[in-house]
Amino acid sequence: MKSFLYTAGQVIFFMAVSFVMNQLAAVLRLPVPGSILGLLCVFILLQTKVLRLEWIDSGAQWLLAEMLLFFIPSAVGVLPYSSLLLSSGMRIGLVILTSTIFVMVCAGLIAQALARRNERSRS
Repeated sequence: MKSFLYTAGQVIFFMAVSFVMNQLAAVLRLPVPGSILGLLCVFILLQTKVLRLEWIDSGAQWLLAEMLLFFIPSAVGVLPYSSLLLSSGMRIGLVILTSTIFVMVCAGLIAQALARRNERSRS
């Protein structure tokens, strides 16, 4: 039970950061979404050691594990646009496929670079 409450508290922290950053982006009329500002904020807090990874790790792991559930509303939201999908579905699919491949390649290259950097720092 204690582990559940600990994880739930961490998830609430992420929700609070998301809410605050969305409000900040709206009030300041920033061209950057609040979710990106939230990621940047948490990253800076982690890098400056104001926020320790142990304090948010289990909540982040849970959110990552359940990430697929967050895509269901957007997939259902596309259903009313069947005419758009029929007329431009191939182009939309090509854009999705290309961007997915691009993100996967970039993530792989970054992971390899980080792994090499970790190996060098250990040696």
